[in-house]
Amino acid sequence: MNKSVNLRSIEMIRNSRFNEEDWPTKSSEEQIKVEEDVLRKYEDLHRKLKMSIHLPELLKEQHKKYLCETLFYLPSVYECLDSSRPWLCYWILHPLSLLGVRIDDRRKSSIAKFINKCQSPDGGFAGGPGQYPHLASTYAAILALAILGTEESLNIINRQKLKEFMRSMKQPDGSFAMHIGGEIDIRGAYCAATVASITGILTPELFEGTAEWIVSCQTYEGGFAGAPGMEAHGGYSFCGMSALVILQKGHLIDEQAFLSHKSSLQRWIVQRQMKLEGGFQGRTNKLVDGCYSFWQGGTFPLIYSLLDKAGNSPNDHLFDERALQEYLLICCQNPTGGLIDKPGKHKDVFHTCYTLSGLSVAQRFLNKKRVLGSYRNELIETHPLYNVRPDLARKALLHFNNLGVPTQNLNEGT
Repeated sequence: MNKSVNLRSIEMIRNSRFNEEDWPTKSSEEQIKVEEDVLRKYEDLHRKLKMSIHLPELLKEQHKKYLCETLFYLPSVYECLDSSRPWLCYWILHPLSLLGVRIDDRRKSSIAKFINKCQSPDGGFAGGPGQYPHLASTYAAILALAILGTEESLNIINRQKLKEFMRSMKQPDGSFAMHIGGEIDIRGAYCAATVASITGILTPELFEGTAEWIVSCQTYEGGFAGAPGMEAHGGYSFCGMSALVILQKGHLIDEQAFLSHKSSLQRWIVQRQMKLEGGFQGRTNKLVDGCYSFWQGGTFPLIYSLLDKAGNSPNDHLFDERALQEYLLICCQNPTGGLIDKPGKHKDVFHTCYTLSGLSVAQRFLNKKRVLGSYRNELIETHPLYNVRPDLARKALLHFNNLGVPTQNLNEGT
């Protein structure tokens, strides 16, 4: 069953303004400035609605053009991301796939061949040809190859060497370093779990102690930090929760609390949605940012699955999907294509990727659609664990499962 989603009233939005309680700070001043910028956007839209102009439109053709142009020609501003080139492939390919853009086989082959140049002889993928392998680059490269979805792209991955690389990143306490001698945080555990899951090399031995280490990163607020003792963060919370679900250890999060809707993680994520803006912030006392529409919003399908297993399944979204879609459609679209963090910011492929991913999440609750405005605004669904289309994730999983697994695979039969 589908449900049309209507705009919030302008009065409701105005009444949601931040109250600094006569105690101004630098962060409160920044919050008020952002709210003023966002409120102007909403007021302008409501004035147009009085003149019978349609509800906000997802500028699909402009976004397609912007992404297709950047796929093979990046402006000089991206030079600083020379060590993140598989990420650039993923950040462009994924939103194109959500928009339903088909890439011809010749270009798919060209992209796959480039990503192969980033594969290290010692296993894993680097941020560029000739660089050191890195778990984050490996994650991005494998997701990009899965989105391409061809036999050529999937067969590029040397799974034996990949597993050896991941073993070398594994730490005695169950965590993963991002690269040899590199930082150790919850991203490493998520990247490792995702890569191992998709490529069929996930074994109990490789992830011994990992789930327990991830749980130790949950903070007093309820969200997950990058490492034990640090601050709860939206990106880290997504990584921690997704990794636990992949490892079939999601029940370790607030194990009994999901029975009564009193999960501290659930409460923390719900509270990160901004009242006036409608989008999500990444941390307590921070500004709204379009990319957190996925990093925070993308955790909700995972929460729903845990609630369902606890026999406490919700009947609707636990966040305001209407307000989130308003923010993304009204405040985060560049009229020439591409999406942004917040009004006044520049467009880039990173925010285009994650704002569209968050919009896709907001448009669905289980099998029900929740599309703001015309159904022409609808995007293709994204997988809540991997953030690629479910059909592409299934294709990759089947491909690698058919190759067989070196040892017992925790995902076997799922």
